[in-house]
Amino acid sequence: MMNSLYRDKENFLKYLDAIRGYSPLTIRSYNDSIDTMLRESEIEISEGKVRINLMPLRLKIASLKSKSISCKLSAIRSFVKYLRLEGKDVELRGDESIKIPKTLPKPIAHEHILHALEHAEPTAKLAIILLYTLGLRISELTHLRLKEIDQGWCRIHGKGSKERDVPILKNIAELIGEYQLHSPSVEYVFELQGEKLSENSLRYIITKAFAKVGLKVTPHQLRHTYATELLNNGARIADVSELLGHASMATTQIYTKLGNAIKMDHYRKSHPLCNNVEDSQC
Repeated sequence: MMNSLYRDKENFLKYLDAIRGYSPLTIRSYNDSIDTMLRESEIEISEGKVRINLMPLRLKIASLKSKSISCKLSAIRSFVKYLRLEGKDVELRGDESIKIPKTLPKPIAHEHILHALEHAEPTAKLAIILLYTLGLRISELTHLRLKEIDQGWCRIHGKGSKERDVPILKNIAELIGEYQLHSPSVEYVFELQGEKLSENSLRYIITKAFAKVGLKVTPHQLRHTYATELLNNGARIADVSELLGHASMATTQIYTKLGNAIKMDHYRKSHPLCNNVEDSQC
């Protein structure tokens, strides 16, 4: 009977790929989480009903970080929801959520990005510029097609097969054209020997470019920086939310908190009564 759940898992992963448009990296994470659930949980199947007790699993992963545990539980809940939509009677126990401490995004100083660009190889240079000026996820950069960059706009294929149009400056589009002269591709902006560059390949190229100048920077931090710069320079939060492809404006709100944190830090460093005093005093 357990074999049927493994078959259901394979069908679920195909659904995430073909219907939801999830990235290979995300699908692999879901696969690992569900495999762990099937292996470590107490599962009883009788009279057409599936009973899953996650408590043994939670004891097994208790030493992990809160965010890792939450991600695993989220993947399992999604799988169970899929099973129910497929008409299966599933009872899930021990899936209570855990609190995750909120962390602010970590943008990169503009001058640090410029410094990295000065020393970056052509592929890394263009990838960094596109992430920084379009606010893309690394998965979106991987799927960026040449034919979808036209007349000052760029069509982005985001999470869950959602599409959005993002403005692209003329000089940035020209950089893509110049890159194509030396590294021509057929369909995607970034290809190697006729094949689209993978997320992991682009991620490695970008992090290596920053490491060359002594900085530890992830591609997603460039997306954070894009959002932060727009908001700090007067862009409307509704517009930024749409440009980022956020499903809810509440997700974008975190960047306004970041802006307030930066302003408070500048205030403490600049005001004469705030120099060399504790935070509680100022």
